[in-house]
Amino acid sequence: MALLIGALATGAAGCEDTTSGSPATGSSTTATQALFNPCTGIPDEALRAAGVDPATEEPGIAGVHQSGWEICNWDGPRYFITIFSTGRTVAEFEKKPGNVDFQDVTVAGRQGRQFRVEGASKYLDCDVLFPATQGVVQLKVLNRAGMDGLEDPCAVLQRVGRSIVPALPH
Repeated sequence: MALLIGALATGAAGCEDTTSGSPATGSSTTATQALFNPCTGIPDEALRAAGVDPATEEPGIAGVHQSGWEICNWDGPRYFITIFSTGRTVAEFEKKPGNVDFQDVTVAGRQGRQFRVEGASKYLDCDVLFPATQGVVQLKVLNRAGMDGLEDPCAVLQRVGRSIVPALPH
């Protein structure tokens, strides 16, 4: 349980780092188009194939809805998956202080932008943004801290993405 709470706190801190700040002026995407809800939009089969338990679903950050976002988390034995959905743009994420090391990646045949939050351990988490009509959908993998033999979280994200990314909106 302590690991779960620690991981949720780390996930919330990572989310806080990636989500704080204001959308660019003139951005009305969230007002005009409904956001993708990952809790209802990702099929249970895709979650099981990604190595997480659909029954562990938790919306929001520690169960609390975040205005302007749809967020859902799932637990697996070695890592957690979080999907964030927002009307913000990739460019807004790139301009936010603290978001660093952006690079183009392809996950399950879809172009995205991998990045990390400054100060976050590259051994524990990996984030990829996928542009979508509504704005951005972000896939995050967070390894369970303190476990032996942790896999590179970006390698895990690539594997998890094979089942999750096809369910994300374009």
